[in-house]
Amino acid sequence: MKSEDIPFVGGPLDGRVLPVLLGATGHPPKVYRVPVPDSAGGPPTVLVYRRVQAGQSKRLGLHQGWKYEYDPSGAAGRGLKWPWSKTGRKPDATPGANADE
Repeated sequence: MKSEDIPFVGGPLDGRVLPVLLGATGHPPKVYRVPVPDSAGGPPTVLVYRRVQAGQSKRLGLHQGWKYEYDPSGAAGRGLKWPWSKTGRKPDATPGANADE
């Protein structure tokens, strides 16, 4: 597996550069979650970092790499971009199952 050193901006990991495994496309994951154990033995706190473009070249606007920015809300991603994800229903592949539409 390939990895890339990626800087973290904001939050507790501000200023650190960590190696992150790259996916099949050669990009790091869009969301990087870091579980931090609770000192009292409770459930761990999860820090959420989102991948953003590190910069662009001035002349051609070429991509200059990635960085992770802290997301204090820690909200989940937007989810699937499929029509059935908005209605909360899952698709059914059986013929005639969606005849009520």
